[in-house]
Amino acid sequence: MTLQEKIQAELKVSIKAKDTARTGAVRILIGEFQRQAEKVLTDDQVIAIIKKLIKSEKELLASAKLESSDFLTIMESYLPRQASRQEIADWIAANIDFSTFGSRMQAMKPIMAHFGSATDGNTVKDILQKMG
Repeated sequence: MTLQEKIQAELKVSIKAKDTARTGAVRILIGEFQRQAEKVLTDDQVIAIIKKLIKSEKELLASAKLESSDFLTIMESYLPRQASRQEIADWIAANIDFSTFGSRMQAMKPIMAHFGSATDGNTVKDILQKMG
């Protein structure tokens, strides 16, 4: 079952359970799916949509000076497990030879290729800056 199918099936479950917060969040997410050119999305495309919604929600929360929301918690529950800062730093130390790069930030591409959706660029950037 793809992530898109799982989310669409969860809409029915949340409606039956009368979970209005989850129902609303899932409806927003499905609405974003329908705005895409393709009808069937890959898991990576679904994750990218979820991350976009999370980023937007975090910006709204920051402007309202709030820390979290039900929507944010629900959206984050659909993301794959995120790599810890320590896991990323350990992998970088074991696999990246910084002498082959002009600057530390040029190492972002292979690091992001390895971790994919298990981390975000800002976390990797922060780790690289602290290593230098």
